[in-house]
Amino acid sequence: MPDTTQRPISTVVFDLGGVLIDWDPRHLYRELFADPQEMEVFLRDVVSPDWNAEQDAGRTWAEATELLLRQYPDQAEMIQVYVDRWQDMLAGPIEGTVAILREVIDRGHRVLALTNWSAETFPRARGIFPFLAWFEGIVVSGDERVKKPDPEIWRRLIERYAVDPTAAVYIDDVPENARVAATFGFHAIRFESPEQLRSRLIELGVLPAV
Repeated sequence: MPDTTQRPISTVVFDLGGVLIDWDPRHLYRELFADPQEMEVFLRDVVSPDWNAEQDAGRTWAEATELLLRQYPDQAEMIQVYVDRWQDMLAGPIEGTVAILREVIDRGHRVLALTNWSAETFPRARGIFPFLAWFEGIVVSGDERVKKPDPEIWRRLIERYAVDPTAAVYIDDVPENARVAATFGFHAIRFESPEQLRSRLIELGVLPAV
């Protein structure tokens, strides 16, 4: 069991997609499908979340694309565009959370990130979002070949950056990921909006009350 002794917060760990970055395949495929229902079926059954998650766990995009092209040759163009226009799935930063990140840093807290992201596409994201350079360190699932919610990826974060979870906040939009973080002793926040996050960080003493 983690040590739950209350300590001043020194570290804040952010998830990226859904917290700081607005990523959604629909941002791209809404341009390509005239029928929204047809698009949803394609995203559910072809380029599915489970299929995409394997790239987050280290599978190459070449392997992933070849697999789908064999299974769905009639969807070849729509499958290939997932890779070729990957950047168009990024609507941009979630500005309210980026502002919070800046404030957390300015308050003297160290900031880290733990993200499920392909090792091949994450370097491209670094070129798109300058705030990714603000982090002391970022643990990327595709590089680790293990992804959330596997507890092993939190162990690597903790060991690599000497994190005391009881003196750290973990922020993630996926409830299961927040739950696993809490088992290590993190003050876990399930992200819902920048406003909700700010309120929780004020409660924890990370940010000052307005």
